[in-house]
Amino acid sequence: MISNQVIQKTLDKIKIITGADLAVLGLNGAVIVRTFTDEDIDADRVSSFAASSNDEDDIGGYRLFKVREDSRDEFLLAVRKSGRDEKLIGAMARFQIETLLIAYKERFDRDNFFKSLLMDNMLMIDIFDRAKKLHIDTEAYRAVLIIDTENRRHSDVVEAVRTIFMNSSEDFVTAINRKDVIAIKRVDSASSYAQLENVASKIEAAVSRDGKGIVRISYGTIVADLKEVSMSYKEARMAMDVSRIFFEERSINPYNRLDIGRLIYQLPMPLCRLFIDETFSGINIEDMDDETLTTINKFFENSLNVSETSRQLYIHRNTLVYRLDKIQKITGLDLRIFEDAITFKIALMVSRYMKFMENKK
Repeated sequence: MISNQVIQKTLDKIKIITGADLAVLGLNGAVIVRTFTDEDIDADRVSSFAASSNDEDDIGGYRLFKVREDSRDEFLLAVRKSGRDEKLIGAMARFQIETLLIAYKERFDRDNFFKSLLMDNMLMIDIFDRAKKLHIDTEAYRAVLIIDTENRRHSDVVEAVRTIFMNSSEDFVTAINRKDVIAIKRVDSASSYAQLENVASKIEAAVSRDGKGIVRISYGTIVADLKEVSMSYKEARMAMDVSRIFFEERSINPYNRLDIGRLIYQLPMPLCRLFIDETFSGINIEDMDDETLTTINKFFENSLNVSETSRQLYIHRNTLVYRLDKIQKITGLDLRIFEDAITFKIALMVSRYMKFMENKK
């Protein structure tokens, strides 16, 4: 539904151009918005006009027009008489308001359509039927992006993203909940991932201007059919969760670059618990002190290189060896051996995944 603020801005602009005072009223004669404040319009006479079959009429010091949407009377437009061509001004103003009503109705309908599409709340036949009515191309390459609004005002993020997409009628921005903003981006081909990366970078730059920390963006794979958009949305949703678990410092997270994180995310919880119990025999990784966890992570970052890891930690090589020996005694895994290091790395990721899922409940 079009807002009163939009109608007010429209009347104000028309007044600037024509010099005429205007008002928009409800069918009951109540004034909704107007460009003047010094007098009232006779509500009873206005209501009588609304009930009549006349399309326009003179009432007191005003020329009244009926504003319609889909052949249904929606508002009344009043142009105050001042020696100008009120009939021409009223006709132009009515056309402008009716055009706005159509545009906002289509935008509202498109919003509902895409929300239903993303949530799989539509039958296949309804997708193509409604898309045709809304002039939406059913065979085009698209992908879904999700922008996390954590630590930011949701409305500010929506506005920033819409500004980036405002020049394209083929793209769509909406919000399914108060945590994320959803963008459906049309791209040139099935391999246009560089195009998606560029869009994600623009969104990150626009949203991060407030300096409130990392902006997390994820996107799904490119699909060629409108009915597959929901699949790209599910992939983007998974990419967002996986990034929160395993890639905390990474801003842009494509579904097709989640590596082993995507595999672990899809493991059933009973299997995860069994793996952790078998690997650590009841030892809780989370109970390890920060120094030990920092040592482990830095050792993995440096591809199990003892010399480089000790250098970056500013400790003697023997100190690092002592810490690794200590970890081996606790866990039974020697991180200097590739197979043990892989097992430990996967166990760390599984443990983080389990913690995330438990906190999500």
